[in-house]
Amino acid sequence: MNDTLPRMILEQARRLHQHTVLRQKHQGKYQDISWARLDETIRLFARGLLALKVERGQRVAIMAPNGPDWVYADVGAMLCGAISVPVYHTTGLSAIRHIVEDSRCQVIFVHSPLAANQIVAHRKSMPHLQQVILLEGQGDGPDIVDRTTFLDNAKTVDPRILDTLLDEGRGSDLASLVYTSGTTGLPKGVMLTHENFLSNIRACVELFKLDQQDQCLSFLPLSHVFERMAGYYLMLYRGTVIAYAESFDTIPANLAEIRPTVAISVPRLYEKMYSRIMERVLDGSWLRKQIFFGALKVCRSVVNRELAGQPPQFLPKRLADLAKKTIFSKLREHLGGRLRFFVSGGAPLSKEIAEFFLAAGIPIYEGYGLTETAPVIAANYPGHLRPGTVGPTIPGTAVRIAEDGEILVRGPGVFQGYWNRPEETAEAFVEGWFKTGDIGTLDQDGYLSITDRKKELIVTAGGENISPQFLEILLKSDKFIANAMVYGDRKPYLTALLVPNLENLEKHARSLKIDFLDACDLVNHPASLDLIRDRLNQLQGHLSPFQRIKRFILLSADFSRDEVTPTLKLKRNLIIKHFRQVLEGMYLAADHGPHDSAFCVVEELTEEEK
Repeated sequence: MNDTLPRMILEQARRLHQHTVLRQKHQGKYQDISWARLDETIRLFARGLLALKVERGQRVAIMAPNGPDWVYADVGAMLCGAISVPVYHTTGLSAIRHIVEDSRCQVIFVHSPLAANQIVAHRKSMPHLQQVILLEGQGDGPDIVDRTTFLDNAKTVDPRILDTLLDEGRGSDLASLVYTSGTTGLPKGVMLTHENFLSNIRACVELFKLDQQDQCLSFLPLSHVFERMAGYYLMLYRGTVIAYAESFDTIPANLAEIRPTVAISVPRLYEKMYSRIMERVLDGSWLRKQIFFGALKVCRSVVNRELAGQPPQFLPKRLADLAKKTIFSKLREHLGGRLRFFVSGGAPLSKEIAEFFLAAGIPIYEGYGLTETAPVIAANYPGHLRPGTVGPTIPGTAVRIAEDGEILVRGPGVFQGYWNRPEETAEAFVEGWFKTGDIGTLDQDGYLSITDRKKELIVTAGGENISPQFLEILLKSDKFIANAMVYGDRKPYLTALLVPNLENLEKHARSLKIDFLDACDLVNHPASLDLIRDRLNQLQGHLSPFQRIKRFILLSADFSRDEVTPTLKLKRNLIIKHFRQVLEGMYLAADHGPHDSAFCVVEELTEEEK
């Protein structure tokens, strides 16, 4: 097929013209952008790139936060026949240099004057980079082209050339080089064609009914392929309005203000929401707790019957409907009051959290995919929801489980290979099937469950295989534990680095009239360690002995930005490297007793911040 992303988007613009497509906060108020303006600005950005002599097949990097400019630069580059290269706008200089030089980008769009100045100052390490375009503000020196100059130069290019370029585009053309954030090693450029993306869009459109009346709140970084496909391309394909959150911290306020019908996120957001809800309930009166948990129990029983294909019983169904209209309606109002569903991806979602939101009347449809599959492989969707799984495979995609449990995938969304890495590309496939690196199972109904990353499975000294992700999800379900990393490969027992929910831990300390100076002082207090040990024992009561965390270190701060990916997955190898001495110290005692302790995390400046 010869459809391309620019052709799809510009045809939609011609059809919807004066309808709103994008919304962005400006001077305290959301401003609407029409399809007509989107079309006009995309074409202007494309002409601006042509004025800079950008040619078909060349690479154009985009380093900007979510917003209309990201769309203009992305589609404008592809309209020229160029290849879009996303760069997280929070990326450090060393990673920028790697991506820009590895992809041999000719042009980079940058949002921050500081980042633009840094890039120009290190141009010698990026010899292929010819132009830095600053989308906001002014840079230092003549090597940075500001927005006004870029768009003025664009007007010197004949606009009719764009129609020719649009006609020349092919579905098999590379649309984007997406560098995998990865949990190990340097990022690799994943080559994705227009057809890779469009096949994924067409498959997902069949599953989720979206139209012009819907509105999506966008806050995951567009540089991540999950948000790019599901929260951007898919929405434009259906004519759905995209509203951009101001920041991750303003999501609650933006949900209430925008009143979206759909939102896409990683599990960490749902974990935080669930934790806050439970915290408020548990802090309430005895009567309030009885009413809430009683209502939740009834709603769950009704939902479980529906999921099993059984008709709900009359009285429980009436009680559940009443609970949703009264008790759980407040939750929906906090989310804007119009939310039809959430979509979750990027990491495993706790079954308990999925079931809670479903019982409250807000389903979370969890999916699974990778950068290399553009990205969706499987997804739960309306009428086909099974919490604890990532759903059946999407139309046109096939999955099978290898003998060692690895998930193999084949389909039109599978990438063309790693940029300039033929050996690694060859190693990624077996008999035409892409090796995902994930361990999983398929049930008799075709629902896929993810167990763990193949390389992250822990094999203890006793030979038991353990999924660290399973345990970490369990640990994070506790109100006093915000994050966790399980350790113990080739060790006699499991240990963990635990990040406390400092807000809840501080409340607990104050209730005991414990004085503390700061987070470091708090985590080192014996009462804090005793509390976490008690919570750990409760969480692990049903586990086999070899699955239990024998010792832990309570950290005074969460893992740093460098120690997690942009979708908040743990970079285990890097964390282990940073905490090696602390982790190994948990195995020094002769006995296998608790010996729990704390560790004060000192934040170090990155190379770019010094």
